[in-house]
Amino acid sequence: MSPTHGGEAHRRIPPIQCLLTFEALARLRSVTQTAEELCVTPSAVSHRVKQLEQIIGTKLFGRADFSLTTEGSEYLAHVREGLARLQKFPSAGGSSGRRKLRFAVTPTFARSILIPRLRQFTDAYPEIDLTLQVAIPLLDVVAEDADLTIRFGTGRYADVEHVLLMKDEITPLASPAFVREHGPFESPLALEGQPLLRSPLEPWRTWFAAHALDWPEPADGSQFNDVGLTCDAAAAGMGVALVRQKLAAPWLERGTLVRVFDPLTSPAVPSPHAHYLCWRTGLMDRWECAAFADWLRKAVA
Repeated sequence: MSPTHGGEAHRRIPPIQCLLTFEALARLRSVTQTAEELCVTPSAVSHRVKQLEQIIGTKLFGRADFSLTTEGSEYLAHVREGLARLQKFPSAGGSSGRRKLRFAVTPTFARSILIPRLRQFTDAYPEIDLTLQVAIPLLDVVAEDADLTIRFGTGRYADVEHVLLMKDEITPLASPAFVREHGPFESPLALEGQPLLRSPLEPWRTWFAAHALDWPEPADGSQFNDVGLTCDAAAAGMGVALVRQKLAAPWLERGTLVRVFDPLTSPAVPSPHAHYLCWRTGLMDRWECAAFADWLRKAVA
């Protein structure tokens, strides 16, 4: 067998957790009872069965009562035979079977996007121990031992495989008190003379150009290399920040930041950069990496 064919065969082997869940659900015909037996949540049961069906490319259960399809019955026989063989094999040192996944993520993406959704993943995959590490690749702050990494940039990464995760739009934000004191802000020209907070992560020139302002990039004033710090500074009344709307969602929802301009007269501008999920070649052969990548893409869609 050639190496290529061998790699394809390896990728078709489903995770053992999916096989155990399928066998239990076929036997118990109840998601609740299966979840109790395996000490996982009902959503984890459903997710694992769906994952298994996607991997093997066939429907295993009927729609209503968890009766097996013809293919499901045939597959169940193979699964039970395989599990029986594994149960007879001596335990290799009593390993818990837990998987480790190291994820390097930019700070504000973690706080604004990932953490509010992360319990969905840990509920679905309680056997995966996730370690989060802070990384800002644009500023050469990296976590070299990470399995998966979030990068914010152009998407031209020759050193890693990657997929587009999330686009965003930028708009000026400030505290409500700042807007009341320095407004009204009826047109982009109203920013002239105002303190503009700076960040290498989001230069003002993109927004200036989109609004036909022939202004240079601000050279003076406070500067921050983290989006969250920029938002905190703006919320404290230090000036106007140019921020991505999805990352600024917690501040906007709390009301500590507001849009400086009416979106009807001064709409948000697409950021020239985006968030990408990156990994080294071969990493997606590990099922925990593939499962997290698939979940994350759907969670932020």
